[in-house]
Amino acid sequence: MSFLKSLFNTKEQQINSYSDFWDWFLENEKKFHNVLKKQGDIKSVFFDKLAPKLNALKDGFWYLAGMYDENISELVITPDGSIKNIAFVEELVQAAPKMTNWKFTALKPAIDIENVRIDMAGYTFDSENLSFYSIDHKNYPDEIEIVIVHNNYNEQDESTIINGTYIFLDNYLGELNSVTTIDNLKVISKNEAEKELVPISKLKDFLIWREKEFIEKYKGLRHNTNNDNYSSLEATLENGLPLLAIVNSDLLNWDRKASHPWIAVIEIKYEGKNNNGMPNEKEYQLLNEIEDKIMTELKDSDGYLNIGRQTADSVREIYLACIDFRLPSKVLHKIDKEYQNQLKIEFDIYKDKYWQSFSRFMTN
Repeated sequence: MSFLKSLFNTKEQQINSYSDFWDWFLENEKKFHNVLKKQGDIKSVFFDKLAPKLNALKDGFWYLAGMYDENISELVITPDGSIKNIAFVEELVQAAPKMTNWKFTALKPAIDIENVRIDMAGYTFDSENLSFYSIDHKNYPDEIEIVIVHNNYNEQDESTIINGTYIFLDNYLGELNSVTTIDNLKVISKNEAEKELVPISKLKDFLIWREKEFIEKYKGLRHNTNNDNYSSLEATLENGLPLLAIVNSDLLNWDRKASHPWIAVIEIKYEGKNNNGMPNEKEYQLLNEIEDKIMTELKDSDGYLNIGRQTADSVREIYLACIDFRLPSKVLHKIDKEYQNQLKIEFDIYKDKYWQSFSRFMTN
């Protein structure tokens, strides 16, 4: 009878907010703590219960759990490298109540280099067999491109070595720094190296120095778009349908692009029936309404620049260059939820300091 009651209660309990989630967790925390401490059936008792509750809040929440010390359990919530989910992971952990037996952590934390060792498929990733050097680009001086050298690199196991290196960096640098400070990363063998190798233990200090230099260079820089010039572009897709784009030509020719390194791409799908892939009048008004709402909350004066939009084949894409990624993540997620019964909206956020994603719109 108690089993049936427990099953019924789990089914009835709805998770619609961070407080709902933490209320549920608080009711079960002793059971979860005990199974971690005793190394029992963690998957069945803890993880299989946790996963659907996190998914009910939002997709993109991942987790790690273990004993922080003899008496404290730790739950790490991670976006698993997804930039657009970092803000939500941080919010969820910030909303956690105090629990005597628990430590809650947003994103995988940094670990001292001497304690970082990853063993994967016969390969080891640690300070003994990893080194690095940076590549400087004359035309892109703020770009941080890192080449990692693995002493036992084997091309046949390339995917394993790359994955192991990324996991090592997540642990060594901390997940936030790992996914936000390095613009481009390549893993190679020793005999492919083109510069003097630097011990991997010096990578953290190198990235801190580069990030500090970058912040000081662009601190307080904003761009007012009120008087900017715009260009209209027309093209034909391979399927014969027309493509129309409107872009801010002054922004695309701006020499301070790196000050707004985060690119948000919003993709809105509409029906476009019997209209050559273009929106009808009602759809056009709705698309403009959504774009206006986005720009009301993400103002150029606050560091969110509307580069332009492209419309073709029943899809409107809106392009923003942003000074950070957290606020756009929240705003775009909210708008997605608001219009989910009218249009399909998807968005992505990634780092592109020199807006190379928009080279097709730039004129020489």
